Amino acid sequence: MRWLDRIPFSTLLIIALLLGLAPFVPEPHLWQKLKMLAAGTLSKPVDIFDLLMHATPVLLLLLKLARLQQKNAE
Repeated sequence: MRWLDRIPFSTLLIIALLLGLAPFVPEPHLWQKLKMLAAGTLSKPVDIFDLLMHATPVLLLLLKLARLQQKNAE
């Protein structure tokens, strides 16, 4: 997980916000795809790819935050 430590927190935060909220109108793709996942209608490969693309930076940010918290606890 050293590669995650080398990514600056600010850069990861900006990427997570931009991709997580894009497009801003009418609703973010990430929110739309999560609603589709909850409804069981996320079946097209392009929709699954879209969910992965928009969610990956957010997941990486959460991993980095957890890693920072773990380091601070030690």
